Amino acid sequence: MVSEGVHTDPHALDELSDLASQEHAGVGPDGAVEGYSARRTLRLGVELRRQLRRRRTQFLLGFVALLPFILVIAFQLGQSSPNRRSGGFVDLATASAPNFVVLALFVSGTFLLPMVVALFFGDTIASEASWSSLKYLLAVPVPRQRVLRQKAIVSGLLSAFALVLLPLVSLGVGVLWYGAGAAISPTGDAVSFGDSLLAIGLSTVYIILQLAWVAGLALALSVSTDAPLGAVGGAVLVAILSQILDQITALEGLRNYLPTHYAFSWMDLISTDVDWTNLASGMLSAAIYGTVFFLYAGRRFAKKDITS
Repeated sequence: MVSEGVHTDPHALDELSDLASQEHAGVGPDGAVEGYSARRTLRLGVELRRQLRRRRTQFLLGFVALLPFILVIAFQLGQSSPNRRSGGFVDLATASAPNFVVLALFVSGTFLLPMVVALFFGDTIASEASWSSLKYLLAVPVPRQRVLRQKAIVSGLLSAFALVLLPLVSLGVGVLWYGAGAAISPTGDAVSFGDSLLAIGLSTVYIILQLAWVAGLALALSVSTDAPLGAVGGAVLVAILSQILDQITALEGLRNYLPTHYAFSWMDLISTDVDWTNLASGMLSAAIYGTVFFLYAGRRFAKKDITS
């Protein structure tokens, strides 16, 4: 058959018609096409591998692992006494490996650690919108709340890995350079190496949980904007502003309600007599702020008009 210069094979048309007649597009009990399951869309493993292949993830994890070496070089170039038994955390950093870990967590707690969490959570949805791929992801179709949940879980795993990576690398570097000695607190207390490892582990867990408010805020900003830099920068800016306000003593008791007021309460663990009051208050504060921000992110994303 020849029509307008286009040759069509009649047998091919018959074959395609037969195949089409054999297809069944039934509807399941939930109204979806038979064979479709939302649980099989956007699997965690797929999203995790996708995020690990991104340059920003590789660069950030690499920098976190490199930071302890930078600190060692700084101490080697400067003047520090490995036998120092008094002073602040910076002065005691070279006394032993546990002290070096405490310093690494201390110097990075103001900016780096909140930025790590803000980057993973603030970039996750906003980056899809900036690439104009979010609407296609939802058209797969992947339910909105599943997209948000899966990306939040992956962001949480990457954030936790980065926050654990820093003390682990710092501990290894500290043992090589300064030895596996007892941890010396600024008050002069000496904590054995084994007990100090437990304290460092608990401190890391506390830091991860305390930064939940940054994660929630960054995710809320991520679903509210198509600019990843705005979501990440907004969360970091709020964290810095909260730290600045926390230094204003004129605010008195109002500082207790700032999300960063208990950010460094983990340092109480590096002592022979641990006061759990501030630690419990910090956990409660982070839980309240984090819950509010995560709930807002879920509600905002569920009703948002996705155009990109």
